Amino acid sequence: MLSCDRWNSPNNKRQWAQLLTMTDHLTRLEHESVFIIREAYKKIRNLALLWSMGKDSTVLLQLVRKSFLGHVPIPLVHIDTSYKIPEMITWRDQYAKENGLRLIVGQNRAALDAGMGPDKGRLTCCGALKTQGLLDTIKENNIGGLLLGIRRDEEGSRAKERVVSPRPDDGTWTYKDQVAEIWNHYNLHLPESVHMRVHPLLHWTELDVWEYIQREKLEIMPLYFSNAEGKRYRSLGCWPCTGSIDSCASSIDEIVDEIRMTKTSERAGRAQDNADTYAMQKLRSQGYM
Repeated sequence: MLSCDRWNSPNNKRQWAQLLTMTDHLTRLEHESVFIIREAYKKIRNLALLWSMGKDSTVLLQLVRKSFLGHVPIPLVHIDTSYKIPEMITWRDQYAKENGLRLIVGQNRAALDAGMGPDKGRLTCCGALKTQGLLDTIKENNIGGLLLGIRRDEEGSRAKERVVSPRPDDGTWTYKDQVAEIWNHYNLHLPESVHMRVHPLLHWTELDVWEYIQREKLEIMPLYFSNAEGKRYRSLGCWPCTGSIDSCASSIDEIVDEIRMTKTSERAGRAQDNADTYAMQKLRSQGYM
């Protein structure tokens, strides 16, 4: 058995320092995210993963597999607004079936039956079909916490988030009232009645995500690749509110090269972001993902 004196010897400390230095950037991010996922699984009852089928939640799903030796011990939740790009739904069902995933599909049917849609206003529509749809699904399935694939570099309001974000019953988020996270001390020691949002990718960048997809050879939604018209999607969402970009990137390697060079915002094609300067912050304060 290794004694404490030997473990804390200068030689061993140097070896650990060298090991950390040799560990590449993506592996360090992976280890941090796996730690967060395992801690959340241990502490939160009925944990689930919010799955959009996009690049970020694809990486998050892979990290869950890494956390549990290839298994996915939690259900995946998708909020279907009925306005998603049709290919997304086809890909979702096929992927979930082929990989033996437990899938919970939530939908605000009452709002859709009442005629809710983008013509009512982008923020109103998102609030009803995404936010309320998510809150209803959490309640109906008694979900104690959600893993989400949001990143700080993606959008301004998300840069104000913490890795662990406790929420009251109504799902609201008060960005000015958050517990500081120092030295990887995450606020997971809360009563079971408190719903939590957990963000294992918060410190990642868009380029990190694509380089990890490249390294792990992950299956990704085909909409991310350039089509015959020289268009592809950089961010996925509802078809009335999500625009494609001009791009010749038809492989993951080419997407990585393109992201390294681009100066355009990742969410430049999202209509709800352009509807109001603080659109996303307003939506997230009400419980949006």
